[in-house]
Amino acid sequence: MSLPDDKKISVEAFYKMREETDNLLEYADGIVFMSPSPSTRHQQVSARLQAKLFNFLDGGKCQVFTAPYDIHLYRADLEDTKIFIPDLSVICDVEGLEENKFVGVPEMIVEILSPSNQSHDLVTKMEAYMKYGVKEYWVVNPMLNAVQVYALTDQHVYQQAEILKDEGFIKSSVLSGFQVDLKDIFR
Repeated sequence: MSLPDDKKISVEAFYKMREETDNLLEYADGIVFMSPSPSTRHQQVSARLQAKLFNFLDGGKCQVFTAPYDIHLYRADLEDTKIFIPDLSVICDVEGLEENKFVGVPEMIVEILSPSNQSHDLVTKMEAYMKYGVKEYWVVNPMLNAVQVYALTDQHVYQQAEILKDEGFIKSSVLSGFQVDLKDIFR
């Protein structure tokens, strides 16, 4: 079920709304979503993953960005508007970097689940990331010490590439050679 068009707001109104609040707001086709403040555990997991990605990518063409940083999903063949604040984004296309956001499609996105917004990350965002062509999507669940990796297939759908809980090495199919020991992330 979706909202009637007269209940949706324009992207311009969304940006104005964001200027007037300290809340983390996201936007998808006229609908505004409010993100909860991350928990301490969420921040610890995010920082550890960011450090691993930064060290792996340092000196290469790709960079890791951490929330709050806007990802304005854009492809010339799609007309809808999605502006999300992923926990971590790996961006290799420097052309899309602007002063306060990235416009385009990141190579990889990592979302760290919170109890209050799981459906937003697992449904709304996952569908958008798949539609726009984000090659790899990691869903990190700090409540279960688990990581699910979804890889984009040639048919442009996500296939669960890997799932690990508690221990083991999670590997990226997009960032060749990148792997993380779950014990390092969830300690």
